[in-house]
Amino acid sequence: GISREKIKGEEKDIEAKLMGENCHPVFLSERNIDDYYNGFCNKTIWPLFHYFPLNTTYSKESWQAYKRVNEIFADTVEEVAKDDDTIWVHDYHLMLLPKLLRERLPKAMIGFFLHIPFPSFEIFRLLPWRNEILEGLLGADLVGFHTYDYVHHFLASVQRLLGYEAFMSQIATPHSARIVKADVFPMGISYEQFSSGARSREVRAQIGKYRRRVEGRKIILSIDRLDYTKGIPQRLEAFNLFLQRNPQYKEKLVFILVVVPSRARVGPYALLKKQIDELVGAINGKYGTIGWTPIWYLYRSLPPRSLVALYNMADVALVTPIRDGMNLIAKEYIATKTDGKGVLILSETAGTAKELGEAILVNVNNREEIVWALEEALAMPEEEQIERNRIMQRRLQRYNVTRWADEFISALSDVKELQEEMEARTLTAEMKRKLVDSFQKGIRRLVLLDYDGTLIPFSRSPEKAKPGDELVSLLEELAGDPKNEVVLVSGRDKDTLEKWFDSLSIGLVAEHGVWIKERGKEWEMIEALGNSWKEKMYPILEQYVDRTPGSFVEEKEFSLVWHYRRADSRLGELRARELENDLLNLTANLNLQVLEGHKVIEVKNAGINKGRAALKWISKEGGDFILAVGDDWTDEDIFRALPPPAWTIKVGFRASAARFNLSSPSKVRALLKEMVES
Repeated sequence: GISREKIKGEEKDIEAKLMGENCHPVFLSERNIDDYYNGFCNKTIWPLFHYFPLNTTYSKESWQAYKRVNEIFADTVEEVAKDDDTIWVHDYHLMLLPKLLRERLPKAMIGFFLHIPFPSFEIFRLLPWRNEILEGLLGADLVGFHTYDYVHHFLASVQRLLGYEAFMSQIATPHSARIVKADVFPMGISYEQFSSGARSREVRAQIGKYRRRVEGRKIILSIDRLDYTKGIPQRLEAFNLFLQRNPQYKEKLVFILVVVPSRARVGPYALLKKQIDELVGAINGKYGTIGWTPIWYLYRSLPPRSLVALYNMADVALVTPIRDGMNLIAKEYIATKTDGKGVLILSETAGTAKELGEAILVNVNNREEIVWALEEALAMPEEEQIERNRIMQRRLQRYNVTRWADEFISALSDVKELQEEMEARTLTAEMKRKLVDSFQKGIRRLVLLDYDGTLIPFSRSPEKAKPGDELVSLLEELAGDPKNEVVLVSGRDKDTLEKWFDSLSIGLVAEHGVWIKERGKEWEMIEALGNSWKEKMYPILEQYVDRTPGSFVEEKEFSLVWHYRRADSRLGELRARELENDLLNLTANLNLQVLEGHKVIEVKNAGINKGRAALKWISKEGGDFILAVGDDWTDEDIFRALPPPAWTIKVGFRASAARFNLSSPSKVRALLKEMVES
């Protein structure tokens, strides 16, 4: 064995060498590497995130190793980083690291980029440690992905597993009152390196060697790392079918299949290698002749000049992964086509398909479609090849790897600025003291409070959001002071509010301002309203209930509300846009208003809002202290209606007319408690 002293000596030599290049090594034991990299990274995360749940193993030991290694990385970064540094964490191996760094370096600007797909919620939820992974990623300020689909999957998982809402891809994390942004950054390549490389003397010489070998035949090129996500067997089966159906191409083309060795210690990869070997042997044996081998099979990594040479000379590139985060091979192939000739056949499940729509896109599991694509590619006129490729080349040239990195860092800075703006509006401990002091000095004090999302968290069912004894007691104590006028300004119906709060000496506003009940008085309408319009509108909302599982209609006296909190988030948002558009068209000539709230679309009489209702108390009571707290768009009318000295607080971190923000209903209740106890 090797002595510990020798290992320590080697570590020092490695560290000294890397430090000279401004790099810092992270030393891992062999067991950590095996359990962490070969284990959790490549037996759990890699297959699951690429939609291979049957290939996925769930091992507590490898999860512990993953946590352990992420901690080691965090310790190493902490040793060298300053609190205000910019830190960019990459890929699925380090998904816990952003949170670990946030705990150690709270002011650092932290970005994370995932180079593989982020799977749909239905796949991601299979992971036993799913919440820990999400919380780890949310330690970053900006989480980047290759495509919008991956962003949506991530946001849906955050919402459905952690309960954190996202607006405009911005996630408000309640526990830290910090905005996290998720966004799309399709990774580019060093375009000029491949484009100019194709013209270099070394590459031209290599092309000459290959040309002599293929003897003027058409070339179909496939280059991949050995991996079950790359669809290599499916590609070979499709090529077999192509040769069977197109005997006219016998001895007129060659399929160059480059497979780069990878992860030999992971079981499925050895089986895949055996499968590929057998398929190649069977096809060559079936169709080959003495002077022609259909598949030129290279199981090795190739130097850059050889890769560029193969890209440049290939008539067709067959890039058909079953699932790929991006796939830069497709981009590299297009970049080397200096004369514009060549055809890219690309799997629609590769991330890069979102950018390279001029390629021939195929379903990797449809052999017939791949055969058709090969026939189409080999017969495509040169003018069409050039036209398609020039469009893709201009796009890739503009959005190269440098721009990708610059845009990510720029977006990270923008998120930090947004956080600073939000922080400036957050009700800090100092501002809270000033608010409480102002409350103490007030003689006539008006407190306007929304209910759902402000005093209590949202519930999947509105009827289950009943106030607990603690909240009722808090409101009772606040309303018990004769200096205080407390008003609940809610979107709920008057019967519910009366049932829950009739015992309290407080004012009530129902249905966003339709009904008003002053302290000790009966309900009255803010103005005479009709509700005959509901007969026409109800069937429309009911139709959307049928089309959106989990949604339902709540009928109030003078409004109808379509709730989609319990529906699939993506479907719910889509249907909400459709419903809102339909309702706006239907109500254009009616005295009705369509409001979008928190996971609701509401139709009500126009001109009625919470701000108008609040003015009734302001004009009557005035007040040397006014506080309004709300979380929804409907509360914006109150914030705008109040005089400038009023304390206005938005719950959550969306754009608002309110002066301050609080992160959650629990923070609101804590503030009210502090006011009561002052």
